Amino acid sequence: MLLNEILNGSKDDAVYIIAEIGQNHQGSLATAKKMISEAKKAGCHCVKFQKSDLPAKFTRSALEREYISDHAWGKTYGEHKEYLEFSKDQYLELQAYSRELNVDFTASAMDECSMDFLLELNVPFIKIGSGDANNFPLLKKAAGLDLPLVISTGMQTMATVERIVQIMEEAGKQNFALMHCVSSYPTLPTDCHLQTISLLKSRFPNVVIGYSGHELGISISQAAVLLGARIVERHFTLDKNQKGSDHRCSLKPQELRDLSTAIGDFKLGKEPLSVSEIVSTLNGGNELKEALRNVHDKDILPCELPCRNKLGKSIVATHNLHKGHILQMADLAIKVSEPSGLTAEAYFKILGKELTVSVCEDEPITGSMLDL
Repeated sequence: MLLNEILNGSKDDAVYIIAEIGQNHQGSLATAKKMISEAKKAGCHCVKFQKSDLPAKFTRSALEREYISDHAWGKTYGEHKEYLEFSKDQYLELQAYSRELNVDFTASAMDECSMDFLLELNVPFIKIGSGDANNFPLLKKAAGLDLPLVISTGMQTMATVERIVQIMEEAGKQNFALMHCVSSYPTLPTDCHLQTISLLKSRFPNVVIGYSGHELGISISQAAVLLGARIVERHFTLDKNQKGSDHRCSLKPQELRDLSTAIGDFKLGKEPLSVSEIVSTLNGGNELKEALRNVHDKDILPCELPCRNKLGKSIVATHNLHKGHILQMADLAIKVSEPSGLTAEAYFKILGKELTVSVCEDEPITGSMLDL
């Protein structure tokens, strides 16, 4: 697999291209197969889906809330998400179809149960999405696997990224990559902050850096490669006008083909091009220059807050807990919760702390509930 060659350093002039089908299949197995076929024709190395175990990823309150949206597939958010989930048999069928076409097949593990599911499927690598980049228990479990990991870093600070790398290093894991990502759909050029790729390459010189883009068009993704990204992931759709919030920032088959062809035509060396060289090479204008502005640090961007507020994970109780209880790992889970609680990265910090109030199962833990 090309990804392994990139991760072990034996190929530094190649780019692994992932078509993120996600849930753009509309819950249709036939549409998913059509998308796999089109992604292969476009020159992608991998098709990627999103796997969730809904009770493991969301609290009951999050699943039961009314979902009023033009993109809804159900009356509640849980019904909506359930409609878009494939069964194990369907995953096996899609995996077999991908194998026939000689294209890698995997999915993002959106919770620990889904990670176990993907391990049983024997996927070639596991993707950790931006929403779980601060889910340190999930990352610790993933770091103990032999499988390669591709970890997106949207909605995260540099401190969190440093913690991700620390977790990998503590486990002795080397076959992983970090993806620069901005969790805004679509991402405006001025918010793309492509120079974060350079920042990550400088901060973590032994880690492969990639790019997961949500911008419109393909020139910014091309620029990411010229800056040094060696994995590129783009959302993919057959029709940008379909129901679903991801379609408008996804690439159509011809766009994906154009991106794959352009990347294949690049003569990549060990050293990235300068900004002026990239702009000249791509005949870029002001939008590309905006995307390539200098970046001095990595932080959560204002444009990412809607996604973080909707899908960012909180620490919740796994069972009823009484006032005065001392928190242990078995007491806590990390889920998308409504209302939200302490963010996932606080998980290990609150172990051993005493509850000042009683907490119900699936209820979020907040700072005011703890004797800190």
